Amino acid sequence: MTPTAAAPRQATLRVTARETVADGVVALTLADPAGARLPDWTPGSHVDLVLPTGLTRQYSLCGDRWDASTYRVAVLREPIGRGGSAWVHDELAVGDLVGVGGPRNQFRLVPAPRYLFIAGGIGITPLLPMIDAARRLGADWRLVYGGRTRDSMAFLDELAVHGDRVTVLPQDEHGHLPLAELFAGGDADTRVYCCGPAPLLDAVAGLDLPPRVLRTERFAAQEQGAPARDTPFTVVLDRTGVEVVVTPDVSVLEAVRSVGVDVLSSCREGTCGTCETTVLAGEPDHRDSVLDEAERAAGDCLFVCVSRSRGDRLVLDL
Repeated sequence: MTPTAAAPRQATLRVTARETVADGVVALTLADPAGARLPDWTPGSHVDLVLPTGLTRQYSLCGDRWDASTYRVAVLREPIGRGGSAWVHDELAVGDLVGVGGPRNQFRLVPAPRYLFIAGGIGITPLLPMIDAARRLGADWRLVYGGRTRDSMAFLDELAVHGDRVTVLPQDEHGHLPLAELFAGGDADTRVYCCGPAPLLDAVAGLDLPPRVLRTERFAAQEQGAPARDTPFTVVLDRTGVEVVVTPDVSVLEAVRSVGVDVLSSCREGTCGTCETTVLAGEPDHRDSVLDEAERAAGDCLFVCVSRSRGDRLVLDL
């Protein structure tokens, strides 16, 4: 993973359109109030919505990336969430202003001759621009899209234009996605992109796939085991030479902020990628839900909200 060179842009955008696209799912179109061009983005990118309630939530960009005047996100109402999605559904209206951070991308589409896209529910959102990119590049692709019911599955009308490349399998009609069948006869040249609820991602990750074939994006943090060490370690801030001791009850993020370094962060659970920081020396104890095995092995970055150190010292580009 290439570490972020600078803090993502933050702006105030206006809600210019709002549309119910499935049961419990609302799509928002956002634009600069002055009509300015928005930053470019790539398939798999997401933005932060910074809500007046103090909550910050990440949503995948699912509109036309060639339209530089607007962003589109889709928000699923989470009945047992912390209130962010409910506020969007109940309070955020056309004409309102909302803080937006990003875009940033931890779910990048890599070049491949063939793609298999697997979506569960609202996990369809980051895959929509990936499908458009694959189509434009002339790559072979197919999408398998599952959800609780057909009415709960967003953007079916948009996907219908792709014909039999798209397979829609609502759970109440077909049961769980036939994952073993989907991968029968697969090969290392097919890249698999999967987004959706944790049980789906865990099931796909449990299949015997060739290395570096599968990329997933999680909306909730993956369960982690115990940290590699339960004793303090030292973080060195290379740009200033300041050293700070990180105790077992404090995150690296909290420790560096205590000495005046304001690292941008959002989710605080290792899923959004906002606090990605370059590692210059030392061995990270990766505890995020973003990096794949190869990226973890590289050891050149970590997410300071959750990840720690395996050794006594960790030198960061801060």
